[in-house]
Amino acid sequence: MANPPQSSSGSALRVFVLNRRVLLSIVLLVCVVWLITSNTFWRWMYPISYQNTIQSSASSAHVDPLLVASVIHVESKYKTQDVSHAGAIGLMQLMPDTAQWIAGKMSTTGTYLGYNASSQNSDLAQPNLNIQLGCWYIRYLTDQFHGNQVAAIAAYNAGPKRVKEWLRDGTWNGELQTINSIPVGETRHFVDRVFYNYNLYKRIYGLDAQWQDRLK
Repeated sequence: MANPPQSSSGSALRVFVLNRRVLLSIVLLVCVVWLITSNTFWRWMYPISYQNTIQSSASSAHVDPLLVASVIHVESKYKTQDVSHAGAIGLMQLMPDTAQWIAGKMSTTGTYLGYNASSQNSDLAQPNLNIQLGCWYIRYLTDQFHGNQVAAIAAYNAGPKRVKEWLRDGTWNGELQTINSIPVGETRHFVDRVFYNYNLYKRIYGLDAQWQDRLK
């Protein structure tokens, strides 16, 4: 039995619905592409907390604020009350003894932070103090390694004495491309994550004047 002929109005309706779906799909695709290629999306995915404190402390210490933000992200993910199993405290995961040593060094340059041996661990957890101390320490380590930021970040995790030994005996040459030569897995992973985030932050925030590398 033959099918009844279809009306022209029915065919036109189906064409209209099909074209509308195609158009909506195209619009949706354009929106998705715009979203994932916009800085707004990536800043939402990778936010930086305590921006003003990081920028001002990094500027005072003459270090790149985005490198500081990267260390904070890896060390604590911006959790101020974070305490490691080894006893490192705060955003930049500083050991109390190291923090006291840094504060003492800073006081000789006229910067008095009010942090000393009698201070409480809760004081070290305060973002302003923790970030100031951490920024100074990154500057100090960078100078110790003659401007080599990769070696400085390795020393931030493993200690400068150990990293100097690796460089001196040829275990590692201090370059990012050869971090697989770092004999301590925790340090190797730390350096890799810090510079992954550092490069990511530079792509997302690097064009903003307040995040410009103060070393340039």
